[in-house]
Parts: sequence; C-alpha cells; structure tokens
Amino acid sequence: MKVVILAGGLGTRLIEKTNIKPKPMVEVGGMPVIWHIMKLYSYYGFNDFVICLGYKGHIITEYFKSYFSKYNNLEIQQTDNTTKIITNGPENWNINLVETGEKTMTGGRIKRIKKHLENNRFFLTYGDGVSNVNIKKLLNFHISNKKLCTLTAVKPEPRFGALVLEDNLVTHFREKNLIDVDWINGGYFVCESSIFEHIKNRDDEIWEQAPLKGLSESKNLIAYKHTDFWKPMDTLKDTIELNKMWDNNNAKWKIW
Repeated sequence: MKVVILAGGLGTRLIEKTNIKPKPMVEVGGMPVIWHIMKLYSYYGFNDFVICLGYKGHIITEYFKSYFSKYNNLEIQQTDNTTKIITNGPENWNINLVETGEKTMTGGRIKRIKKHLENNRFFLTYGDGVSNVNIKKLLNFHISNKKLCTLTAVKPEPRFGALVLEDNLVTHFREKNLIDVDWINGGYFVCESSIFEHIKNRDDEIWEQAPLKGLSESKNLIAYKHTDFWKPMDTLKDTIELNKMWDNNNAKWKIW
C-alpha cells in the first residue's frame, strides 16, 4: 500500500517558519516533521510514499535528494512534475514527489495523484501532525468495516478549564479534561480507490468538505477512535512544545 502525504499547503498559522519553508519541513528534533510521519508508517512496514507538493515544494524535493545522496544505490527518476527517489539505505523508502499546484486545495491534490495509486487501497495523511496511532490496527479496522474511507478520530489537548453552570450561576470550575473536548478529524485515513468518485476534478475541491460529507451521507465513512497521543503542528507554540518533548526524551510519537 502507498502512503499519500498532503504537503502543499501554505501553513499560514505558522508564518514565523513557513515564510521560508513549507510546513512539513519545519524541524522537530533536527528533522523535518514529514520525516517523523514517514518513520511511523515505515515502522509498520509501509515504505512507498506519494508526497503531494505545492507551496515551496522544491525545498522538500531537494531535501530528500540531499538526505539520501550519501547512499551509493540511490536512484532518482525525474519527469515534468514528478521526482521519484528509490533508496536502500536505513530508510528503505520509495518516494514519489508530485507537484500538485501551489494553490490547489486538498481534494484537488488527491485527485491529481490518482494515477500514481494504480486503483489500489491507500493511506492518506497530512504533513504536519504526529501521532502514535497503530497503523496496522487502523488498517485492520478499515478492512473489517468494509467502508470506502476510514478517518482517525482524535481528541485534541483541552486548552481551557470548564465552568459548571446552574441557571447562569457558576457552581465550580473543572480542570482541563478530555471529556470537555469533541472528537475531531486527526487525519491518518485509509481509502479505497473508489473515493475518487466523490472528488470533483477541480483544483479548488476541499477534501474535508464535499468529498467527506458525501462519503458520510452515503454511510461510507467510519471513524477509528485513537485515544492516545496525537498533536498537530499548527502554530509556533506547537513547534516549541514538540521540540521540547523530543529534547526531554518524551516524544510519544517516536515508536521506531
């Protein structure tokens, strides 16, 4: 199975870093966050990646060329909008870096890489969120439920404590608690090839809107509930926190 990574967005909420590099290249522990995501899939035996490039995509391509350049058996194949990197180094990865347009939205990016998936089931995730989700269990859950798409549902860290009210009277305060937080889409999808029937052939199509809504309405979208570690890298604060976790040997997503 191939792993599709959406890595082309502008990352405007992390402008302190993304004004010079795409968000997947922002470093945690000295390595780009996209590398951490790929290491998770690789740990479970999935080493064939399709990376959807957009904003400053050439930086991602050049990084992987440089990263693997020290291995003698490196092979690079290049066409107009695709760079394929094959290596047998410590990371036995095949990487297709596909230019999907700087302003293309998530659904449009997915549609553009359809030909690279050969009508097979595939993984899909974002290039800016780390987790210790068990990829094998996620896949088995998807297969057993026989739906077109599975998303990983997560609960983000609660940001605020809660007020307990009775007729507008504050009776007491409650500390931050996951009970007060709703499930959200944490990415880490498993998709059947037929999901492309739910994505319009246009660059402004947003995967998280009409396609996922259509899959939900047709009862073809199911959620795998992940209650352990998950954290996005949306802001500078997130970046600092992830680096602190790494430096303190408390990187809960590092299972390799």
